[in-house]
Amino acid sequence: MKARLSQLTGNYNYFEDFEIGAVMRHARGKTVTPLENVMTTNLVLNTAEGHFNEHVMESTAYGKILCYGGVNFSLVLGLASQDCIENALAELSLNNIKLSGPVFHGDTLYAYSEVLSREDSDREDAGIVEFRHYGVNQRDEVIAQVDRRALIKRRSHWADK
Repeated sequence: MKARLSQLTGNYNYFEDFEIGAVMRHARGKTVTPLENVMTTNLVLNTAEGHFNEHVMESTAYGKILCYGGVNFSLVLGLASQDCIENALAELSLNNIKLSGPVFHGDTLYAYSEVLSREDSDREDAGIVEFRHYGVNQRDEVIAQVDRRALIKRRSHWADK
């Protein structure tokens, strides 16, 4: 049995569904583990020992390993993806990245998203939506912000495919 394309994604996050100014809290959280922090830090050849050397970090004001900022905002983007870009045809840009607080192994991140803009694209089957994603930790402290522009399918062209 062959699945229809429209059955592979949600039916509530097409271009037409996003209203400028709308804010959504995403359902899932993610606890940061040493696996994703240390592995990603090493995979991208980040040599800052603060992200992987417990011995060195014990003698700092933090007293423990700091999670790499690239991991932090990537997790926020991932937590927002199901609601915001599940029906995306392309990610167009990431801008205005701000890392505003430390994240440690064991912290749990959550995400909120705001719709900043919506515009037609040069494709009749999709439009462009710009989101601002906020990441907060388990204490509701903002730890990251990132703006994302994506080319999102229009329901009028894709929902019945």
